[in-house]
Amino acid sequence: MCSQKKSSGLNRLFDLINKSQPVQQDQADDPPTAPEAGSTFLIVGLGNPGREYTDNRHNIGFMLIDHLANHLGLSFTRAQNKAAITDGRYNGHKLILIKPQTYMNESGRSVGPIAKYYKIPNKHILVAFDDMDLPLGTIRIRPKGSAGGQKGMVSIIQHLNGQNFPRIRLGLGRPPGRMDPAAYLLQDFRKGDLELVDIMLHIGKDAILEFVTNGLDAAMNKYNGNVS
Repeated sequence: MCSQKKSSGLNRLFDLINKSQPVQQDQADDPPTAPEAGSTFLIVGLGNPGREYTDNRHNIGFMLIDHLANHLGLSFTRAQNKAAITDGRYNGHKLILIKPQTYMNESGRSVGPIAKYYKIPNKHILVAFDDMDLPLGTIRIRPKGSAGGQKGMVSIIQHLNGQNFPRIRLGLGRPPGRMDPAAYLLQDFRKGDLELVDIMLHIGKDAILEFVTNGLDAAMNKYNGNVS
């Protein structure tokens, strides 16, 4: 049963990789919601700083941003507004990647000032964070919405003065039995979950690049779903 699930997850990964190859010219000529050329995007991953938290479930947002940075050949070598920050270019757009170092509950203290400094509109801010209400391996991209109890998102909504900014929710699944949700979030992923986590990070990275290149609708249509 477990091996079948992993196999289907890998098949889903290969299918999405094939779909994410460069589109034909007739498709690229008419992207209905594609960003304007030369746009700047702020891509945010949520987590907690410190080695003791590195592999925690609650740090899946950091993991995704690290995965994206590695793909783009970027390193987090500087700090700004209590965040680790780096930037680069992709398909003619500027990408600013940040990992707030304020601890999860105060993430907005980094996101708000950085967005203001670079004059980035909310529609070009994408926040990646964990969600226990989604099964492990599920990705949900949305244009707006409530925090859903995620305290980092509560802080960001406060500092961006509203809920109207894109986000990518990364499913963790619910804690087993009567386990305290906070304890579950601060545990490392189980060894048996790591293959599915890797698939989710790979697809999440592709979804972000799709958002940057062809817009939010394209990313939602192509990548929302369960990678398993």
